[in-house]
Amino acid sequence: MRGQWIGRYWGIAEGQMMVNIDEVDDHYECVAYVNPNTSSIPGSVAFLTTQDRSEDQKVDASVNAVDPRTGNQCRWEDIQHLYDDSVSHSNTSQVHLYLDNGKLHLDANTEYGRFTSILEKPTQSDGSRIAGEKLSWQDFKNFVSTLSTSKFLFRGQERPWRLCTSFHRRGRYRVSDFINRDVRQLHRRLSGITDHFFDLGTPEQNGAFFNLLQHHGYPTPLLDWSYSPYVAAFFAFRDQPTNYTGSEEVRIYVFDNKEWQARYPQIQNIDPPSPHLSVMEFVSIGNPRQIPQQAVTTVTNIHDIEAYILAREKDTGVRFLKAFDIPARERTAAMRDLRFMGITPGSMFPGIDGVCEELRELNFEF
Repeated sequence: MRGQWIGRYWGIAEGQMMVNIDEVDDHYECVAYVNPNTSSIPGSVAFLTTQDRSEDQKVDASVNAVDPRTGNQCRWEDIQHLYDDSVSHSNTSQVHLYLDNGKLHLDANTEYGRFTSILEKPTQSDGSRIAGEKLSWQDFKNFVSTLSTSKFLFRGQERPWRLCTSFHRRGRYRVSDFINRDVRQLHRRLSGITDHFFDLGTPEQNGAFFNLLQHHGYPTPLLDWSYSPYVAAFFAFRDQPTNYTGSEEVRIYVFDNKEWQARYPQIQNIDPPSPHLSVMEFVSIGNPRQIPQQAVTTVTNIHDIEAYILAREKDTGVRFLKAFDIPARERTAAMRDLRFMGITPGSMFPGIDGVCEELRELNFEF
């Protein structure tokens, strides 16, 4: 039952639903996001805790309304005046959850009516569903020279893995739990060793703290990109063996940031009540890696990012995401070219670790 489930609901109203379910000890904890097709009624966020891990559960849920002005959860009483007098919103619901033929069925009964949903979750595969164009390192450099770099973002990966945040790769789905538990724990522990005290109540500093966690290896719902195709290439080739002669390929993704932002609102909220993929540029506080890496970040609550983008490509006819696969055996040539550009471990990772990695690259063959 654990995972992210997405689909439609119908009954007292119709719309889209996303349910995130985590295993916690001997039971499940769930968050359901209910997004009606019409703006005449509010969205909702429901919280459920099961008794055990069986695949058939009947539980009570607490339900919050969503403020249409901010996208944040709130009490129904706080936004009731925004709607017609005929509109009501329940604060509780009785929910029946069960798995059947690989799909999650959800039946909800509120004081104002019932609705039903049948939800699916993405296939669990590490492979990308984006078909990569095969290029040599020289061909990639030639391609890059034709691009407007202000329009695109780039991401380098050691292999053609699918796009997925480290948070979701580790089997976590409730972003609300990450914010309310993980971030608070990390803030308590790190405040004593960072030069800057991050005020998590300030949006810019809150985002900068998330980005700091990401750049130091903590799993987050963020995905790193760069304005530089060559910085992306550095991260793609960096961990390849220098003597590699096999047939594996590194991957570099190219994302049309300009078209994406023109067509979809960028939500400045790490846990909105609907699926989203938003591009954010965080303030660099206590994070010297961010500037040399020309870093920019996508924030998402979506497990299967590629499916989400491909669905929007189908809807709009716009190609938002491309991928290029380059032979990993070209590492030596690529890293040499990048060194001449000033893209080295020492410049990408200011500090002792980066300098040692750079000199190891120069002084040891393997």
